[in-house]
Amino acid sequence: MPTRRRMLKTAAAGLLSLGMGSYLEPLLMGENRRFRIGACDWSIGKMADPSALEFAARLGLDGVQVSVVNNQDQVHLHDVSIGKNYRQTARKNHTAIGGLAIGRMNEVPYKSDPRTEEWVSSSIDLAQKLGVKAVLLAFFGKGDLKGDKTGTQEVIRRLKKIAPKAEKAGVILGIESWLSAKEHIEIIDAVESPNVQVYYDVANSEKMGYDIYEEILWLGKSKICEFHFKENDFLLGTGRVDFQKIRTLLDEIDYSGWVVIEGATPKGLSIEEAYLKNVAFVKELVG
Repeated sequence: MPTRRRMLKTAAAGLLSLGMGSYLEPLLMGENRRFRIGACDWSIGKMADPSALEFAARLGLDGVQVSVVNNQDQVHLHDVSIGKNYRQTARKNHTAIGGLAIGRMNEVPYKSDPRTEEWVSSSIDLAQKLGVKAVLLAFFGKGDLKGDKTGTQEVIRRLKKIAPKAEKAGVILGIESWLSAKEHIEIIDAVESPNVQVYYDVANSEKMGYDIYEEILWLGKSKICEFHFKENDFLLGTGRVDFQKIRTLLDEIDYSGWVVIEGATPKGLSIEEAYLKNVAFVKELVG
């Protein structure tokens, strides 16, 4: 009888022959692991840069959360040569694109700029092609929804419009914002789609004064697509967030998937020095 590993490799080969799944191949080496550890490409100084995958390998990461839109407002992964570069770098370094993010929406708000609707639609196409589970939609800066009822209603309208496409593609749109769990749930309930969830950033919620441990239990597995493990101005495990408690909560809500490191680069340490320590901490934490 064929082994699970052999069956997965055969399936991956079939996807590759169709021009799909090329970023999934390196993940087959550890397909049975419950958690995969990644980092945001912007946090390691490699925003929209394929070399992030090489740097991730040096840091001991499984992969990288990649920016869909670059600083020139281009959905750069649609470029054939750029996509090929990502694919080759991933294969060479046994790393993967673990997720996509549209951080550019902090400056070009989803609640008001028509360009962002195309960005979100394109990100779903890319995620489906790359075998990526979730796309992070950022709502900070100019895109902040806190206290903005009109902006929130427009975001709900746009999410309701695009949600059927996400559902068909099997892609989750993850909201990351300054909103509380209750406010996030109000949006999710209004959209009425299981493919709109929360991208839970522990440091953001701690900064806002929310009870992050109660929020994680309340939202649970059905409403949290992925996690950012983050600290502001501290290494992970040395700041304000109790990551040992969060580790216990991951068991309680039966979470599995990507744990993505963001920030956590204190003064006096280079990005590489800080992330070698952060990665070691998360590996010990999640096993």
